[in-house]
Amino acid sequence: MKALISTLVALAAMSASAHAADDQLFGDWARGDGKARVKIVRCGGDLCAINTWIKPGTKDEKAGDRLVMSVKPTGPGKLSGTAFDPQRDRSYRINLTVNETSMTTEGCILGGLLCKGVGWTRIN
Repeated sequence: MKALISTLVALAAMSASAHAADDQLFGDWARGDGKARVKIVRCGGDLCAINTWIKPGTKDEKAGDRLVMSVKPTGPGKLSGTAFDPQRDRSYRINLTVNETSMTTEGCILGGLLCKGVGWTRIN
């Protein structure tokens, strides 16, 4: 569950309606714990965060896993919405704060009773 929430939080992003944050969101990101890297890309009308690298020995995550996100801007550099994890067939509430070099994601399950935040750094 902990790994799932970390991945979720880590992979939170925005939908097509978040045009102002596009340049800041898209691209490659390293999770703060050093166990994962993702690429955020457009996928249909939503955004996808795709695991591009997972540290060996990291449980419940693998390269190629994706999180499909549908979010809307809620303020400058802030987005909120939902994320769907097709590997686990689960949906989550997500919040994202992003700038040019860093991103913080927060994923919530159980109707917002359990939330976890994760920091990310842009990979150039």
